[in-house]
Order: sequence, then C-alpha cells, then structure tokens
Amino acid sequence: MRPEAKEQAHFWRHPAVPETDLLRARYVTHRFSRHVHDGYAIGLIVSGVEEFDYRGTTHRAAAGELVLVNPEAVHTGQAGTPGGWSYRMLYPSIDALAGIAAELGAPFGTPHFPEQVVRDDPVAALLAGAHRAAERGDALAASTLSRTLFARLLARHATPRPDTAPPREGRRAVREALDLLNASLLDPPTLEDLADAVGARPFPLLRAFKEATGLPPHAYLTSLRVGRARRLLESGMRPALVAAEVGFTDQAHLTRHFRRIVGVPPAAYQRAAGTYKTGGSLTT
Repeated sequence: MRPEAKEQAHFWRHPAVPETDLLRARYVTHRFSRHVHDGYAIGLIVSGVEEFDYRGTTHRAAAGELVLVNPEAVHTGQAGTPGGWSYRMLYPSIDALAGIAAELGAPFGTPHFPEQVVRDDPVAALLAGAHRAAERGDALAASTLSRTLFARLLARHATPRPDTAPPREGRRAVREALDLLNASLLDPPTLEDLADAVGARPFPLLRAFKEATGLPPHAYLTSLRVGRARRLLESGMRPALVAAEVGFTDQAHLTRHFRRIVGVPPAAYQRAAGTYKTGGSLTT
C-alpha cells in the first residue's frame, strides 16, 4: 500500500463547542504550506512527530505534546518522521478564547501563547476527552470539557499578546494594503500598484507587510482567498463557483490551496460545515 493511502482527515463542527472547528487527521506526505489562521490552532499529537516552521523557527512536536499556534501567525506543517503523524486539532476563534479569558479575570487583550510546543499531560488528557466527546456527539461532555480545556490552557500557558507591530506609518500602509487586497481578490494589484495606492514605496511596504503579517502580499492573498472560500462553502455555494468567486483559476486550483491550508478538500469541508455533527472525511 502506498504511504499516501494511509492519510485520513476528518473535519467537523459541533454546536456544543461554539466558534470552533475540529479536525482529526493522520498525514504522511501531506504538507501544509505557509499560511495563517484567523483564530487559534490548538492540538494534541497522538502519534508520530509533526514538524512545523513558526515565524521562522522550526519546531517538532511528538506524541503527547501540545501544539499552540496564535492567530495570524505564519506557520507550516509536515511529517517529522517517515511514518508521519496523527493529531486532534481544535480551531477556536479569537472571540471564543478572549471571552473565556475575560471570565477568568485575565488582563485585557488577545490571549497569546508564547511557547508553541508544550508538554502538559493533564491538559492533553482534557483535549483528547473534549475532542472525542464532540466527535461522538455528546453535547454536555463536549461543552464542559472544551471550556475546561480552554480555561486550563489560558491559565497555564497564555499571556497578553505582545506588541510587535511595525512603526505607525508602516501600520497605516499595511492596514490600507490589506483592505485593498480584501477588495480585489479577483484582480489583485501588482506590488508597485499596491504601494502607489497606499502612498508607500514597494520595498518598504513589502518589509512592513511581512513584519506585520509574516507573509508577502501574494502569499497573504492566497490565505484571504481561502478564508473567503470557507465562508462561501459554508453558505452552500458549489466549489466550482467558489473558485471563480474568490479568484482561483478553477476548482483544482482552489482544492490544491484549500487542502494545503485547511487540511481537507473543499467538498469535505462543505459537508462538515453543513451538518455540524457528521463532518466530511478524506482518504487518499
């Protein structure tokens, strides 16, 4: 059997764990390209080793360890051993964790995880329990364990988000550039046109953009397109139409980038988003 045939991914949602996507997966040859999430990526390595680049630093997470990725933090993901890795992931929104942090009396601000790989067996057990409960449809256990998990993570491993923004003028240019990219998914400007539109020079804008987002504009545009595609898929639009709507050449182009960032193909994501409890599955 080819190694690729062992790859499986199961994506779903459960209303008892609001504002949170869930993924159970095993990957061998699959590689996540450089991308960002609007919210957090919190996972438990079940077997094998995952290797990932996070803001320019390579991390390795082995079985039993937790992976903590902050919002808008550029990262990758690939096997750290020939046998690949399997994991259980939760993707809570910023509002979901910020709300729990506020309930705990944490300082104002977006919660931030300074360490990306941690060993915390009690929290790992909570994550596994919450994830399994959501998968089998046990609403009370899923809601109780997930809230306890997030509270424990925040109390043990989070701090207020540090201020790493570029200088004020750079922030203005990047903010305006992001607005322009969001508004022009179908016909994005060149770097020179983008810089001209925000009153900056190309290389200073490129530097400030990468400092603020971790990605150059063309790569960030792909993340924006995938993010928009997710919302359109959730609304029920067919993948082929979604591809055209967000600026991908065709459905195959959408599928390639979508899977590299989300981990499952658009059709599987759409099935999961539409049914909450019975997510889509992938076997390759």
